[in-house]
Amino acid sequence: MLSFLLVPLYTTEGVLSSVAEYGKVSVIFSYFVLFNVILAYGMETAFFRFFNKEDNKNSVISTSAISLVVSSFVFFALALLFQNQIANITDINVSYIKLVIWILLLDALVIIPFAWLRATQQPMRYAIIKILNVVISLGLNLFFLLALADASYYIGFLDSICKDNFEINYIFIANLVASGVTLLLMLSFYTKISFSFNKSLWKKMMRYGTPVLVAGVAFSINETFDRILLDKLLPKNIAETEIGMYSACYKIALFMTLFATAYRLGIEPFFFSHAKSSNPQKNYARILEFFVAIGSVILLTVVVFADVLKLFIVRSEDYWEAMWVVPIILLANFCLGIYHNLSVWYKITDRTKFGAYISVIGALVTLVINLLFIKQFSYKASAVATLAAYAIMMFLSFYFGRKYYPIPYNLKKISLYLTLSIAFSFISFYQFRDNYPVSISLLIVFLAIVGFSEKQQIRQLINR
Repeated sequence: MLSFLLVPLYTTEGVLSSVAEYGKVSVIFSYFVLFNVILAYGMETAFFRFFNKEDNKNSVISTSAISLVVSSFVFFALALLFQNQIANITDINVSYIKLVIWILLLDALVIIPFAWLRATQQPMRYAIIKILNVVISLGLNLFFLLALADASYYIGFLDSICKDNFEINYIFIANLVASGVTLLLMLSFYTKISFSFNKSLWKKMMRYGTPVLVAGVAFSINETFDRILLDKLLPKNIAETEIGMYSACYKIALFMTLFATAYRLGIEPFFFSHAKSSNPQKNYARILEFFVAIGSVILLTVVVFADVLKLFIVRSEDYWEAMWVVPIILLANFCLGIYHNLSVWYKITDRTKFGAYISVIGALVTLVINLLFIKQFSYKASAVATLAAYAIMMFLSFYFGRKYYPIPYNLKKISLYLTLSIAFSFISFYQFRDNYPVSISLLIVFLAIVGFSEKQQIRQLINR
């Protein structure tokens, strides 16, 4: 959500000096995604599994928390020690590297506290703290990038922190402060745990979590590594500009990402807590059907109004050249959301190694397509690679799920929603992009079809 809200700020003319500056920020955030996964090393998912499986829940809490605290500080020490070497390898300013290291540490220390809130069903506290993090980061971004220069004329001490060409540093300082406040609000978690470390339990959690780590690294490659590859494979004089345009238009697809992420945050604990209920497969099947119905509506709606949304989200025309990728990335994230729903089978049956295999295949698809076609097609190759990777992962998860944990999905209805929403989206955007009467008519027809198919469920929801 935060990255979505900040796009209009970063793409407003005069805030960042050029499209290339936004490209630099995007590359750094790509490394963020990768190292956030590495620092979590599957322990969050292992926590959910063993929290619902083990009788001694306090042992699960303390063991996982101690593991992450120790590993996070080891990473922190090593990263600071080799910060100059990291800067040389990544071609990123060392001053940015220092801030990134601190942010990664603070974020890693709240992984288990937030997982505990989800596992113990405390959504209100979870939401308040997460939203506060967004508010602080957004507020500081607005202050540093828009108000600081003017305020320093009237408030003397602000002059000492107002620096020229310091915009990227300000972005990460805002992130650092928000992460620090979040950790402070979650510190009470560490005062409540027993700090007893169960070595035998930890080994089981690591065996469960390691494939999740592999899958997570592969996911980060699918999700953000294309920016890094664009930076490495394109000529330096155009790479950061291409990345800036691509990353900005990519954010329009976050309507789908936000929906899929919110859904996943709630559904993952549900999968585990209902695994031992009578006929959980029926519930899992209905959940996917709802997800596809709502996701299809979001896909088509965003595509139809993409050129309206860009006026509010991607503020400068300098970025609009990359609008071509919006339907592709929306569909890619839709496939990813379906994949997360389908992944219930290997998490429930403790076959997380299949999640790793599938994600690695997706990552290989991403890497091969990008490496082969970036030099010729630039970010268009990256967008298609993302779609291809997530679509293949979705189909592979469905195929293996039918074998190891059959779930009675309503394939006819799901296929209908997917086929129509994809066809209408591509017709609207690539054939009738400036013809709103046609595009809106397609949307109305699709809404009518979904409404008619789900009328019984909609009536039940309204009655409840």
